[in-house]
Amino acid sequence: MPLPTAPFRYYNHASRAVHLDGCVEVEASYYGVPPGRVGQRVNVQWDTLNVRILDPNTGQLLREHRRAKRGYHRIHKDDRPKHTPPSTSKLLERTARAGAQIGEVAKQMHARDGETGNRRILGLLTLVKKYGAGAVDEACSTSLGFGHPTYGAVKRLLERKPSLHKQIKQIDPIIRGLSEYRDLINNLTEGETP
Repeated sequence: MPLPTAPFRYYNHASRAVHLDGCVEVEASYYGVPPGRVGQRVNVQWDTLNVRILDPNTGQLLREHRRAKRGYHRIHKDDRPKHTPPSTSKLLERTARAGAQIGEVAKQMHARDGETGNRRILGLLTLVKKYGAGAVDEACSTSLGFGHPTYGAVKRLLERKPSLHKQIKQIDPIIRGLSEYRDLINNLTEGETP
C-alpha cells in the first residue's frame, strides 16, 4: 500500500476542568467548550495544529480548535453568549464614565474579544488609577487614530509619554500667579472702548 501523504499525528492527552469563562487551558492558551459544562472535567487531545475537546463519558468530540498563541483564546461562535452579561455591561459603563475615548476602546475590545477581553478592559481602568483619566483618554484617542485600540497599545503609549505632572514640577518665585495676570489684563482692557 502507498504511504500516507501526511505524517502520523501524535496527540497529547489530559483531563481538564472547564473554567468559569467556559474554557479549558492547554499550554497557556484557552479553548472554548460548549455551554453548560463549567466546573466539569473534559478530556483534551492536542498536537501542534489542533486541540480536540472530548466528552469524558462517551468520548464524543465536543469541539475542535486550531492551536492558539500563548495567552490567547479560541471560542467557537456558537459558544459565545447571545447577549452581553450584566457584569460586562456595568464594566463598559464604568469605562465610558472614565472618558469617552476610554469607553470607545473598551467597546471595540469587547466587540472583538467578547468576554475574554474583560480582563484587558479592567486593565484600562487600572491605567486610569495610575496615570489619570485625561492621560489615558488621550492615549486611547491616539490608539484609535492608529487603528489599534488594544490595552497593550494604550499602555505602551502611556509608558513612552512622560506625564504632565512629572514635567511641571519647578515653581519659581519670579513667576506670578495666574490671578495677577488676569487682573492686569482686566485693568488694561477696561479703559478701551471698541
